[in-house]
Parts: sequence; structure tokens; C-alpha cells
Amino acid sequence: MARQLPPSPPAKSPITSRVMKANKAKGTKPEITVRKALWSEGVRGYRVNWKKAPGRPDICFPGKRIAIFVHGCFWHRCPKCSSRLPRTNTAFWKKKFELNVARDKTKLKSLKKQGWLTLTIWECEIKNDLASVVSRIAHMIERQSG
Repeated sequence: MARQLPPSPPAKSPITSRVMKANKAKGTKPEITVRKALWSEGVRGYRVNWKKAPGRPDICFPGKRIAIFVHGCFWHRCPKCSSRLPRTNTAFWKKKFELNVARDKTKLKSLKKQGWLTLTIWECEIKNDLASVVSRIAHMIERQSG
């Protein structure tokens, strides 16, 4: 999918610029939290951002064909959190978030078309009930093993 977004508008302040530059695409705190929890529960065999799976899932179990995406509520527009749009450059951010959501849907569709099981985990779910998140992943793995 071609990028249809103009370059980012300049930040209003050096602090805003520093905060935005600090946002990472991979290896985020929610991803690391889930991976550590999986590891501590004895769930092994996953790959991180595995290149051979469509969409490079955040956590991937290649042998089981399970792809897991760990989404930040703000950047991926969590349906439960209803994050507000930034007050400045609203048109730019609205378009950016729409493209993020569309890209996420395309990734899931591509994986499912190739026979992968997918799971999207939201940042708020990790914060509110990490044990439940780990349990859902473990249950998916068990179903694929059976």
C-alpha cells in the first residue's frame, strides 16, 4: 500500500518533537510486557517481527501459524479507548490514523487468507488484565497443537 500521507508537519515545540521521535515502531513497552509474561509462563517458540509472515506480526508462532499484533491504543485507534485526535494538525493526524487502521486490516486479511490464526491485543488489555492476555495466547497455541 503506497503511503498517501504528506510529510509530518513541524512540531509546535522542541518537547513535542522529542516526544514524537521517541515513539518506536517495534520493541514497544506493551510488546515487551507480553513477551516477558509469555516467557515467564513457559510459552516459547515465538519469533519477534518475523519477516516471513505477511505484515511482520509483533509475535509470531511460525510452526502453529499464529500471528499476534500488539497495538497501542492511541496509534491504532482502539475501539474501547476512543482516543482523541491531537488538537494541532488535526487533518494530518486523522488521515494518519485512518491509514494505520487500514494497514492493520490489510495485514490481518493477508494472514487469514494464507491460513494463519490472528490475534490483536490492545495496550489497554495488557494494562488491565495481562494474565487474561497470556491465557488467550496459550489457549490459541493449545488449539493449534491438538
